[in-house]
Amino acid sequence: MSEEMQAIRVHEHGDPSVLRYESITRPEPAADELLVRVHGAGLNPVDAAGRRGQFEYPLPWIPGWDLSGTVAAVGESVTDFDAGDSVYGLARFPDVGNAYAEYAAVPAADVVEKPEALDHTTAAGVPMVALTAWQALFDQGELQEGDRVLIHAAAGGVGHIAVQLAAHHGATVIGTAAGYNREFLTDLGVDQFIDYENTQFEAAIDEPVDLVLDAIGGETGERSLSVLREGGIVTPLLDAPPEEQLDAHEVESRQVGVEADGETLSEITALIDDGAVIPTVAEIYPLTDATAAHEELESHHARGKLVLEPDIDTEN
Repeated sequence: MSEEMQAIRVHEHGDPSVLRYESITRPEPAADELLVRVHGAGLNPVDAAGRRGQFEYPLPWIPGWDLSGTVAAVGESVTDFDAGDSVYGLARFPDVGNAYAEYAAVPAADVVEKPEALDHTTAAGVPMVALTAWQALFDQGELQEGDRVLIHAAAGGVGHIAVQLAAHHGATVIGTAAGYNREFLTDLGVDQFIDYENTQFEAAIDEPVDLVLDAIGGETGERSLSVLREGGIVTPLLDAPPEEQLDAHEVESRQVGVEADGETLSEITALIDDGAVIPTVAEIYPLTDATAAHEELESHHARGKLVLEPDIDTEN
């Protein structure tokens, strides 16, 4: 007889109210998978995009890709993990990850050992934003020690991790955010803070930058080209600036499409355990309050990450 679990599912596309908390059959791990007892599921803007119908996932589907938890069962071909291990990762992205649930069957290749320095709820907020930041800065942006980098939305999920990675790498970090984030970002490693609500960042930057990490897009991304040096790089997370503007400024755009990468996530884990990167969780919601969590997610005001927490005391 199949066992049951609680999960959030989307049966129709729409606003946060379409998220349903319900009982469904617990998955079984395939040969190359782990069954993870989810202790935390991180929220990302892509979760809301999927809920609104921007991706063609078969309905009903379980949102979420970021998770942290303990291994409940191990597929027959998996040799690197045992039941009881604490793991975290980016599950199956961009296919359905099923993280908003008490249990998730996850490819073993997509997870690594959880940082010892973090509890599960904090760890759950790390994988997607940290991998995105890493790939934007280093894989696409080719950031070098001594480079100057402008990070937009520096207090957000990707931004606050990118600030720390860039600072640890020896770059000069310029960050834009609302004024109340000044102390927060200075503590994380921003060398020059720009309050975007009161200052045009172009006027505040007196020396060209080598790289722009743009988590905003649109006009902000286009205006950013004026502060890039000739041959500089912009790594947009959303829409890229028009090709003619890139040509006019003699700069390059390299789109960031995050991918699961266990090797890089292990490097990030080491930085977290060494204290070089400290993830910030803005708020933790019970899994039953996924609707409220998505409403906050779409307000775009959270500092750091939002995380859902299943009822880990429930015996299923």
